[in-house]
Parts: sequence; structure tokens; C-alpha cells
Amino acid sequence: MLTVGLTGGIGAGKSEVSRLLVSYGAVLVDADRIAREVVEPGTPGLAAVVEAFGSGILTPEGTLDRPRLGSIVFGDAERLAVLNGIVHPLVGARSAELQAAAAPDAVVVHDVPLLTENGLAPLYDVVVVVDASPATQLDRLVRLRGMSPDEARARMAAQATREQRRAVADYVIDNDGPFEALEPRVRELWEELTARSADTAPE
Repeated sequence: MLTVGLTGGIGAGKSEVSRLLVSYGAVLVDADRIAREVVEPGTPGLAAVVEAFGSGILTPEGTLDRPRLGSIVFGDAERLAVLNGIVHPLVGARSAELQAAAAPDAVVVHDVPLLTENGLAPLYDVVVVVDASPATQLDRLVRLRGMSPDEARARMAAQATREQRRAVADYVIDNDGPFEALEPRVRELWEELTARSADTAPE
């Protein structure tokens, strides 16, 4: 089994790379998706969040009101640490379950947006960074996600720098160009990853 940490700045195209890797046969462990699952109604995770922050962070339907919770923890390091202390262990446990269920020769791709920021690179056999220039990121966030230029720049500034991400990378996927240019690069990466996985598989 080969564990891969996949990351990249907002708008760099990480989701497209993970989609391609899955289409080739990778097992995907999506940290963002799991973070939503562990606080769904009826979960111990949601109960713990309500206990810490009060029932005001629930919608009338009983689901987590993410914008409301975000407004509480944004800019408040102490409250954010409380939230992370609840959610991160749950995400870690579920990620470990999904990885353990994969085949011995699998390539398990962990899609982790804040891999660089949280110092998680050592947890993986290989780190892949999807890279795009700040100009490309800004264009995609404004044109494809409907953000204002100021909002897009603020989101980009809140993340690790391009240089910090590249510094932890074993492989860098350049995604400044069109999708047609991305697919052959990811296919080449997949061939390298599967070869490395075969080398690590038990006899």
C-alpha cells in the first residue's frame, strides 16, 4: 500500500486531480467530506460541537449551521482550537478506517487541503502538490466560483504560500494550463505511484 497526501492552494485544481486519480483506480480519503460526515445529525461529533458551542449553531432542521459556526470561530484562535479538538480526531479515526479497508497493493490518496499548514506531510509515503500561479488561482476563483477579487485574494492569503507547499512535495503537478494538459501529467503520476505501491506490497 502506498499512502499519498494530495494538497494544493485554493483554485489550483486539486479536486480535478483527485477525480482523475480515482478514475485510474486510487482509493480516495477526502478529509473535507469526512469532516462533514462526522458532524451530521445524530453523530457524537455533532453532539460534542453543540455541547461546546451551544444549540445556536444548529439550523431549525437540526443540522450544523456552518456559516454560524464559522462566524464564531473565525478570528478566534481559542474557539477554533476547541472545534478542531473535536473534529480532527474524528476525521483521523475515520480516515484510518477507510485506509485499513483498502487492498494491500492500493494507492490510497488522502485529499487534505491544509496538509502544509498543519505539518502533516510526514504522515504520508508521498506528497503530491497541485500547483498553479496566483494569477491562475485568482482567475479561477473569480470566474468559476463567483468570488470577488478581494474575497479570492483573502482566501489565498489565509493559506500556505506556493513556496511552502512546493517545499514539502515529492511530486508537483503543474496545473496552470487547460484540462487537456492536466490529464497526461496525472496519468504519468499514477503510473509512478502504482509502481511504488507494487514495490511496497507484501509478498
